[in-house]
Amino acid sequence: MPLDPICGMTVDASSPIRAERDGETYYFCSEGCRKKFLAESTELPKGKPSGQYICPMHPEVRQDHPGDCPKCGMALEPEFVTAGQPEDTSELDAMTLRFWLGTVMALPVLILAMGHFSGLSHASSGWAQFFLSTPVVFWAGWPLLQRGARSLVSWNLNMFTLIELGVLAAYGVSAVALLAPGLFPPELQGRFYFESAAVIVVLVLLGQMLELKARSRTGTAIRELLRLAPESARRIDPDGERDVAVAEVHAGDLLRIRPGERVPVDGVVTDGESFLDEAMLTGEAEPVRKSTGDAVTAGTVNGSGSLVMRAEHVGSETVLARIVEMVAKAQRSRAPIQRLADRVAGFFVPAVVLLALVTFGVWMSVGPQPRLAYALVGAISVLVIACPCALGLATPMSVMVGVGRGAQAGVLIKDAAALEALETVDTIVVDKTGTLTEGKPRMTALVPAPGVTETELLTAAASVEQGSEHPLAAAILAKAGPLKKVSDFHAKAGAGVQGIVEGNLILVGTAGFLKENGVVPEASDEATVFVARGNQYLGSISVADPIKPSTPEAVRALHAMGLKVVMLTGDNAKVAQRVARQLGIDDFSASMRPEQKHARIAELQAQGRKVAMAGDGVNDAPALARANVGVAMSTGTDVAMESAGITLLHGDLQGMVRAIRLSRAVMENIRQNLFFAFIYNLLGVPIAAGVLYPALGLMLSPMIAGAAMSLSSVSVIGNALRLRRWTP
Repeated sequence: MPLDPICGMTVDASSPIRAERDGETYYFCSEGCRKKFLAESTELPKGKPSGQYICPMHPEVRQDHPGDCPKCGMALEPEFVTAGQPEDTSELDAMTLRFWLGTVMALPVLILAMGHFSGLSHASSGWAQFFLSTPVVFWAGWPLLQRGARSLVSWNLNMFTLIELGVLAAYGVSAVALLAPGLFPPELQGRFYFESAAVIVVLVLLGQMLELKARSRTGTAIRELLRLAPESARRIDPDGERDVAVAEVHAGDLLRIRPGERVPVDGVVTDGESFLDEAMLTGEAEPVRKSTGDAVTAGTVNGSGSLVMRAEHVGSETVLARIVEMVAKAQRSRAPIQRLADRVAGFFVPAVVLLALVTFGVWMSVGPQPRLAYALVGAISVLVIACPCALGLATPMSVMVGVGRGAQAGVLIKDAAALEALETVDTIVVDKTGTLTEGKPRMTALVPAPGVTETELLTAAASVEQGSEHPLAAAILAKAGPLKKVSDFHAKAGAGVQGIVEGNLILVGTAGFLKENGVVPEASDEATVFVARGNQYLGSISVADPIKPSTPEAVRALHAMGLKVVMLTGDNAKVAQRVARQLGIDDFSASMRPEQKHARIAELQAQGRKVAMAGDGVNDAPALARANVGVAMSTGTDVAMESAGITLLHGDLQGMVRAIRLSRAVMENIRQNLFFAFIYNLLGVPIAAGVLYPALGLMLSPMIAGAAMSLSSVSVIGNALRLRRWTP
């Protein structure tokens, strides 16, 4: 029989408490041992990578060790960042070193190429350029040449293909002209392009260095979230309190949260009262009051009070851990708009190579003398300036920055497709309870019958309701004083409850419920429940689910964005109408079951509307799945991450406003980047080919083409990083 890997006890192999790891099945004597096992299996030693490396531009490319993407040549990045894992800057450090040493050697080459500044003879200058440019090309530029060669061997042509062809063409022609000038016609003898090869390498290294720095910044959001989790916790053991590592905390442990400390794991307050700052998880600056029975989330900051909490979710099961995982996956996802760039990139490199050959042929046919020199310059310039790096960066950079910024504002994006789809919605469908309202009914009014006091009415109702689990009962009990003993308690679903209190039958329920028992209540539009003692009518009690303070402004903001707001609720028509009228909601449907909400969304879509559905992600699951975009509303401790494309950590409609604004900002940023990339190639390639030479005598050198190519990438990166400053 198998042994429990945590406690060592013998376990029946038929036990349903089991888990998989590395293809093996483990059995456990209790759920507690299984949870500890799972927590330990997801904890990685500090500094150790996650084990999976992924290409930022091609998420389908992944492997278990660092390397380069065979499709685009970019360095693979760790799929997930883990707590305590230092940022891997090895590639950035290597690129920086190659850039600076390459620059030191390339500058003299550039000066020597100017001839009259160097003071050297033409032959001496050529040899000096050769010896200085060779280490620049073959040492500083070695990673670029490696990626280019790999792209040719695998026939995954990319930006490094063009860089390698351009650099080697410039260097190779120059080297042959120096070492074996007799192989070239007289007009090309003594013409060197060493400075173009060296400067192109340096400029590409500069672009790579800036891009790596920019990618590092896109991970800032994840690293900031990871820093929210403290490394230790104050555990309350039978023999006293002591500080332990968070990894040693297990479900069921009691922890003390002192003033100013961060909550180490998810759990429930068992003692004490304080205010917690949840801004980094929810985007809301207002501290939230927490007392016995309230849920608390790892990473939130305790105020001035002291709390004792019971740990419930630890390790990878905490909301914070799931947020980090969701953000990491979303940053690697691909927006549908990227298909445009992918389609272009698929034929772009072969088309550029063909265009370079055509350019060479045209200059050789009709160009001025020395034709071969002009043909080489034009072809090399076309190869270099047309590198599609800006096109490849346009979408992924915006998605990575936008998703990270959204997480900081309490908007969790499951994938880039949901972010793109949200921009197109024109109709917002919302649930009422917990979305528009607080989801916690409160007693709003007592209307006793003549001769009956408010205390008498409330005590009678509450004494019977203490046997009920209905939300309305909780609202009445919250306002009641001392209760009386109840016996013979009975509940009639959808009608009311009854019981014997001090020898009298007390009825609490709808007007129809009282009428069935021979009591005629007074008519009231606002009353929720009616109360009677025997045949005597005692009065009515109004209970309402208050509208969240942020909801009216959120509805106004959605309308200002041109969106229609529809409310679908399971509550009765009278309550739904009151809420819709109070908030100015465009349309509503009441007494809706989950399947009816699903059908209503399908009906809206049949009318040509793009629908985003906001609900709690549980009973609204069919509607969330049917909508163009499902948005799960959550308080931060019950995140319905798997039921919707977007999750709002702070469960109110303001989160929906933030999500839509974020979507619009990211998609606008992507379109700007794609415009930069396309217009750059649309204008740059013809100029590099020499279309301006007949009219203006302007010929673009390969060196200037390299600078323009790097500038295009930097412009796209800089534009994407603007999203870091996006404000909800």
